Amino acid sequence: MSTAVDDDLWSAIGDPTRRRMLDLLLAEGDGTATSLSAQLPVTRQAIAKHLGMLDRVGLVHATPAGRERRYRVDEAQLARAVAQLSSVGATWDARLRRIKRIAEAIQHTKDQRDTQH
Repeated sequence: MSTAVDDDLWSAIGDPTRRRMLDLLLAEGDGTATSLSAQLPVTRQAIAKHLGMLDRVGLVHATPAGRERRYRVDEAQLARAVAQLSSVGATWDARLRRIKRIAEAIQHTKDQRDTQH
């Protein structure tokens, strides 16, 4: 059974800064735009925009904390992304196995012709 790929989700994960932010949030449990910008070579404003994108696709959720918002990774949505990646990987593995069989068949035919001449 194939898992449908969510293009918005993968566009969000496709950015290296956002992936690094997710890593930091997972490692630390949660974080703010300020705490993340202190650990990344990106401005706080850029971090806030990246967090907005991650929030829109459901990978993080924010809760108010004084003047800031604390972000936490939505592990169910992350698991959904992992399932999609596994499904895509399995599909490509099957395609690559088929290509390998075709290449081997072509090579076998060529080898047979070469030995007959």
